[in-house]
Amino acid sequence: MLVGQVVDAIATPFVGYHSDHTDNPLSAKYGRRKLWHLFGTVCVLLSFPFIFSECIECSLAHKWAQMYYFAAFIIIFQIGWAAVQISHLSLIPELSEDDHTRTHLTAIRYGFTVFSNLFVYVITWIILQMTGECEKHQVGPSDAWKFRHIVYIVLGVGTLTSIIFHATVSEKNNYQRQDQLLSDTGSGTHLEFLKRPLMYQVAGVYMCTRLVVNISQVLIPLYLHRTLGLAARSLAVVPLSMHLGSLAAAGVQRLAPRSCSRKTNYFTGAACALAGFVWIFLGSDDDYKVYFIYVVAVLIGFGGAIMLVTSLALTADLVGERTEASAFVYGLMSFTDKLACGVAIVIIQMYADGADVGYYRLALVWVCGAAAVLGLVLTLLLPRFRTHELIVNDDTSINNSDDQVTATVENI
Repeated sequence: MLVGQVVDAIATPFVGYHSDHTDNPLSAKYGRRKLWHLFGTVCVLLSFPFIFSECIECSLAHKWAQMYYFAAFIIIFQIGWAAVQISHLSLIPELSEDDHTRTHLTAIRYGFTVFSNLFVYVITWIILQMTGECEKHQVGPSDAWKFRHIVYIVLGVGTLTSIIFHATVSEKNNYQRQDQLLSDTGSGTHLEFLKRPLMYQVAGVYMCTRLVVNISQVLIPLYLHRTLGLAARSLAVVPLSMHLGSLAAAGVQRLAPRSCSRKTNYFTGAACALAGFVWIFLGSDDDYKVYFIYVVAVLIGFGGAIMLVTSLALTADLVGERTEASAFVYGLMSFTDKLACGVAIVIIQMYADGADVGYYRLALVWVCGAAAVLGLVLTLLLPRFRTHELIVNDDTSINNSDDQVTATVENI
């Protein structure tokens, strides 16, 4: 996990920078964002199945030898995932210069992100339900083949949708903006972002938000399995409830009035997530395991989604009109996210062996709870800035009533 997260962290700003500066005959014909997306898709397709399969010709080898084997495929996968993620995010400004259209595309992207997560957990629930006594059976090494089948199904659907994407979406390259970036400023725009203290504060908010969302998704199955001793079915249904909460958050933010600032939105999300973590800390009886665990999952999913959407809106504030460097900025944000999550997971697992059954409850509560509190503090301390003056006039004020970004938050 740490190897993959470190590689992803290094790859995201690299991909972001070169995605902004790709200029060759192939990119001119096919589209620079789509070209990087295609490269990433191929890397994912070639590596992902091996991660969930036994070590070929080395299944009886020493565990460290197998670790190097799997790490090689994980490195390829994470490089490909970085290329897919960053190029897809930065493609939105390339498809349209109209603010309303960009907002609509962002909303569609987030909606399908949630649906893809729901699809994975529905498939997981169906396979676990059909291939075992899920009411009593807990997941173990003998169930590895089930997860391989899940991966093959997900990979097949992902391949189909990627083909549809590349066949139907035509990237509108803004060559005038690209020529200006390459000839007039070179990498000056990127350096200007790196010199701004505000960027590091926004990156801190994004990092804390991703810690809440990603670490909770990683630890909740372990918490259900090890701490609560729930059956295999819960490993699919409880995370599914989290994603339903995320879907509800998207609808709530779409209906929220434009007067709601980013700070208000983030506070709301952090409060819901913290309520869920406090409930995890206190809950342990049978009613909690049977009924209230789903309420907790919805709270965490709902709050995490609002926090994530708001942190992306803050990143959009930071980019402003300098969309020619958007991939680089998103890459830097993802750098902090991947590195922090990888280190956190390794530290948690270092102390997991020999720990009591309540270990994952405490890890989930304290790590995610502390990240939520820190993210909220950093958000509340953000100054006001006007996005159109962010780079030009070095103004450090945040305009929370900016119609474009607020509309993005509502629709996302």
